[in-house]
Amino acid sequence: MEEWTPSDSLRKHMLAVEGAMRAYAEQFGEDVERWGLAGLMHDFDYERFPNNAHAADAEHPSEGVRVLRSMGYPEDVLQAILGHADYTGVARETRMSKTLFAVDELAGLCTASALVRPSRSVNDLEPSSVKKKMKDKAFARGVNRDDVLRGAAELGVDLDAHIALVIRSMRDRADLLGLGGSVAP
Repeated sequence: MEEWTPSDSLRKHMLAVEGAMRAYAEQFGEDVERWGLAGLMHDFDYERFPNNAHAADAEHPSEGVRVLRSMGYPEDVLQAILGHADYTGVARETRMSKTLFAVDELAGLCTASALVRPSRSVNDLEPSSVKKKMKDKAFARGVNRDDVLRGAAELGVDLDAHIALVIRSMRDRADLLGLGGSVAP
């Protein structure tokens, strides 16, 4: 991941998604390491192959999946990574793949929401604040709000509970994510 991802912000995003995947795996009684791996590696190829054209079988995430497959990564992890991008056409059939899709955009929205707080911390971020920011289309424009809503629906979880779980998972690694807070000027 570090070899392919020079951007600190993208690395932190992948670590946030990994944490959320681990939290859901624990909640669902699934393999925490395997689910964490899917979250950690889901965007590792994004900077090399950004796929602005949204090609179904080229660039991100398809190129990355080819690399990971050649390294022997588990097929369910690869299918989840492919499924997190709608444009690949890969159906999200497993709970792991539905969860990866559900937490990806939301982790970005939670990060952005934490960074505009006076504390610059996820530790005092509440689901209601994230939902309020979600309504502001000018805020964190790169976050697809429809994907956040559809992800929770596909996973079959209440949106408030979903946001709360992602926030809790990010709090558990707040310092690693650069969201532990800072002293106000």
